[in-house]
Parts: sequence; C-alpha cells; structure tokens
Amino acid sequence: MGCKTMSGYLLGTAMVLLLVLQSSQCVDIKYQGFQVKLESVKELSALEEQQVSSLHLQDKNLQPPVCHHPALPQDLQPICASENAASLLKGLRTIATDDCELCVNVACTGCL
Repeated sequence: MGCKTMSGYLLGTAMVLLLVLQSSQCVDIKYQGFQVKLESVKELSALEEQQVSSLHLQDKNLQPPVCHHPALPQDLQPICASENAASLLKGLRTIATDDCELCVNVACTGCL
C-alpha cells in the first residue's frame, strides 16, 4: 500500500513540475533582426494605450512617444534606437495579435 502512495505522490509531483516548466517557457519573436519577448510586445501595447499620442512628444528622430516611457521593456530599447522604430513596433504588434501564442506565426519561437 505504501508503494502505491509513494508512486502516486511522485507522479503528482512530476505533473506539477511539468506544468510549471511549460508555463515558464516564453515565446520569442524574431523580426527584422531583432528578438523580443511576446510579453514585452503585449506590455508595449499597454504602454501605448496609457500614453496620449501627440506629435510634440516625438524627438528629431521621430521616435514613437512610447520609446521614451520609463517602463519600456529592456528588449524593446534597441528597436527604439533604430531609424525605423515606428514601423518595427507596428510590425511587432501585428505579429503579437496574429496567433503568435499558438505558434502559427513563423516569427514566433519558443513554443513546445
């Protein structure tokens, strides 16, 4: 009887560990030479919704205003430093909303 209990306990523990490992896997998006996390792109969308879009917030390089937001994820900062930041960020948002989490999009990696 003790063997069955121990076996059940080990099986349960293994299942919990597998679920934790699977949920901790992040999905990466590789786009135009940049690699960012899907969660960062989702965070980008939330930051953009918070900001008031006005032209006077943009600098000489025409960076999107969200590039100056202090909460911008670290992996998106190199994109903001590029000349075509606005179009890159727009492309990433499109990918992220286009079944990326289901790994249908070829730009998304990291799914099991």
